[in-house]
Amino acid sequence: MLDKSYTRRRFLQTATLFSAGVAASVLNPLRTRATYSNDYSEACVIGSGYGGAIAALRLGLAGIQTVILERGRRWEVPSEKNQDVFATYRKPDGRASWLNSTTLFGDSVDIYTGVLETLHQDGVTPLLGAAVGGGSIVNNAGVVQPRNRDIFYRVFPRSIDYDELVDVYFARVSQILQPSPIPPDILATQYYDKTRLFMEQATKGGFSNYLINLAVDWDIVRDEIAGKKVASTIAGEIWYGCNSGAKKSLDHNYIPQAEDTRYVEILPLHVVTTISKVPNESLYQVVYNRINTSGEVLETKTMTCRYLFLAAGSVGTSKLLVKAKAKGGLPKLSNYVGQYWGTNGDTVGARSNLPPVSGLGGFAGAILEHFDNPISPLILMDYPEYHAPEGTQVCLGMGIPEPKGTFRYDAKTDDVTLSWPSYLENNRAHIDATKLTYELLDSKNATNGVQPTSDFVYQNVAHPCGGASMGRVCDEYGRVFGYKGLYVVDGAIIPNGSAGCANPFLTIAGLAERSMDKIIPEIKSSRRGR
Repeated sequence: MLDKSYTRRRFLQTATLFSAGVAASVLNPLRTRATYSNDYSEACVIGSGYGGAIAALRLGLAGIQTVILERGRRWEVPSEKNQDVFATYRKPDGRASWLNSTTLFGDSVDIYTGVLETLHQDGVTPLLGAAVGGGSIVNNAGVVQPRNRDIFYRVFPRSIDYDELVDVYFARVSQILQPSPIPPDILATQYYDKTRLFMEQATKGGFSNYLINLAVDWDIVRDEIAGKKVASTIAGEIWYGCNSGAKKSLDHNYIPQAEDTRYVEILPLHVVTTISKVPNESLYQVVYNRINTSGEVLETKTMTCRYLFLAAGSVGTSKLLVKAKAKGGLPKLSNYVGQYWGTNGDTVGARSNLPPVSGLGGFAGAILEHFDNPISPLILMDYPEYHAPEGTQVCLGMGIPEPKGTFRYDAKTDDVTLSWPSYLENNRAHIDATKLTYELLDSKNATNGVQPTSDFVYQNVAHPCGGASMGRVCDEYGRVFGYKGLYVVDGAIIPNGSAGCANPFLTIAGLAERSMDKIIPEIKSSRRGR
């Protein structure tokens, strides 16, 4: 174990392994007025979402010095003393939006390093977490398993044992997150009347449905209902963070456990811009900007590491790899890098002409399955919408889209952009399948002669998948082809743009645990050989 006096200066020692000439040759093309320095860590993890947090914990437990570079802020864990950590829907401010003057819902706010990036790309708008804890800070906390084995293998290779993934790795993640469905006493409250209606109508429509396991502390939710804690989950506060502390985001579990090993350090507000292989060395170099909460670059630095784990999210990891291949930092990357990106089939549906429901809170609580949809399988999830009028309901759909998104590097802007072709032209099967599910659900639930109606849109993507997918850019354990010591451990690894009719975070987390079981012994063996 490291001594308590083990300081950051010692933890990130200057990389004396390399000559000044090597460092200069890498940095000179990127030099600006900012200050440069070069730090070393045996392992570097880019991003602190599910893949990054899990990789860091397993590295720390193995005694491997690890630094996490996270672009977002580190937010205080809400407590009795502070239940105003995050912005709210009713009182939005800069905390809601990542370096943007507009929030997800169009409110004007100050520029700040808020928790959610609404990234407008060509034809699609991915929604990305930006915080220590990544997407866990801004998600619905639904721990959803891909429940159909045949559908799972429509997306993933047969070399991944479905039963092992469920019984070993999903179980391991669940042991740490401790998710559970809405308890009966909470489900019976007005805050979940929309969930009760959704399940009732799903059953009437002949659809299999069930309560989702949620990574939520239900005792804190009870305190919210009793007025002892600020209303967060019962107000449907998902996208901007949970002020009551009820959500079991990664800053409650994997991240503090990783830090407790005393081999892991997290550096917030560190935005990675470039990754590359050090010439003639089994080492990688990461260039990043240290920023303040207004997004101003305070300094540009580099870190050199022997093991580099990419966990910046599907979009972030794909952009880093595409840029590295285009600029020669990682020239041997597969030509498939930046391709086969997909939306997980995300659609947002609005149902109307329903029996009155309050429109209040709580987190999405139930799933309707339509796996035998004759066009394409999908699920619908009831979804909280804090300003939904009575008699309406919002649903989030997920399925198997065509993975036709592509990332491209633009030398003029030195940036990578995502292009998503016309959804209607390229995902007609998924669109038609979604339309059919709503039509069947609505047709079976007329009340007093009033027919429910539904409509849906698909521009916003809460669950981006792919871009550095297994079998094309890396193997099933995330080991990048052509580069020993370089790994993908986040949603970019998911093939074919979908988690197989489920929100993907449990799948990402389970695959990361599976990958680290393979990678850690290899690192230990490599260390013995040096």
